[in-house]
Amino acid sequence: MGEERQRNVSKIQTTYVKQQEYAEIASARNRKLLVRRLSLFFVLACIISYCMISSLMSQSTKLEASMVQKKKLDQEYSELKKQEKVLKEDIVKLNDKEYIAKLARKEYFFSKKNEIIFNIPDEDKEK
Repeated sequence: MGEERQRNVSKIQTTYVKQQEYAEIASARNRKLLVRRLSLFFVLACIISYCMISSLMSQSTKLEASMVQKKKLDQEYSELKKQEKVLKEDIVKLNDKEYIAKLARKEYFFSKKNEIIFNIPDEDKEK
């Protein structure tokens, strides 16, 4: 029993055996094609996923930048609204003749008839 014998077994050459061999060869060929198709599909899926993820990242970066710009523009808008309100108040005041007379006396030292103007420096402006 220590010796192993080689057995020479010959194949039966019938049409059934030949059909089975052809079927095995075709099955192996189909498996190779399936593996190739699946690997190609996997590579394409990876490429498409990479493109979609990079596009998403760039869009989120652009969105962040536009949000920062929107906040900045909102602040600028509110400042302009305040300035517009002040300017509208000035327009209303400038339509008042008493205000214009008071402004002319204060800024340009105009006076009414028989009126003396004394210039007293403001303590706040000196400091």
